Amino acid sequence: MTAATTEDAPAASQDHTPITVTLKILRFNPEVDTEPHWESYDVPAQRTDRLLNLLFYVKDYVDGTFSFRRSCAHGVCGSDAMQINGINRLACKVLMKDLLEKDGKKTVITIAPIKGLTTLKDLYVDMDPFFEAYRSVKPYLINYGHEPSRERIQSQADRDRFDDTTKCILCACCTSSCPVYWNDGSYFGPAAIVNAHRFIFDSRDDAAEERLDILNDSEGVWRCRTTFNCTDACPRGIQVTKAIQEVKRALLFKRV
Repeated sequence: MTAATTEDAPAASQDHTPITVTLKILRFNPEVDTEPHWESYDVPAQRTDRLLNLLFYVKDYVDGTFSFRRSCAHGVCGSDAMQINGINRLACKVLMKDLLEKDGKKTVITIAPIKGLTTLKDLYVDMDPFFEAYRSVKPYLINYGHEPSRERIQSQADRDRFDDTTKCILCACCTSSCPVYWNDGSYFGPAAIVNAHRFIFDSRDDAAEERLDILNDSEGVWRCRTTFNCTDACPRGIQVTKAIQEVKRALLFKRV
């Protein structure tokens, strides 16, 4: 370990220098509003703050009626997905220093609910259609054999086949970034397909064909237009588009 140098001091002190940013939030209260509208709030911040901290400031000190989802605040639960400057992200994983304007310009951050799902209030959206699609692909292990007397052993190669898609936290960033999903909402969506992939390619599972039949629907994998929006939006770095293409190939070539 090396001691901190004097050159490190300016950068460290800059991180704790108070600044003011403007949060431009798309607000909607169904009890009083007919349409969503933008409201702006000047909020104190530090470069090391997460955007979630600033949203708490608005709710706690400016407007207690402001509503948004949150839970773990560590990028695990997926609750606080929203559009941040037009990009689907988790508020708890976004640092202010990555959003600040350069050269001392005033920073304005736009925040809106994720698209494709009905807005219930402010940043709250109705997640029921999202979870209905998720449940419909049978996202759990199905094995029709006898109950084993010991753990079902799996090789590292077999695990690697689907390991990437086990990372999904059901935040809906990928699904709500998909232009096909925006259009009518009946498409299964990337997240449902990712969770089907996780079990289709699991060597311990016996229901791959059942899930492939489900995804061979007119609202299934064939609606994907390979725009890569879902891959870009995923906060867990899942190769979503690749997983969807692997499911397509499994359907085309009748093999997993």
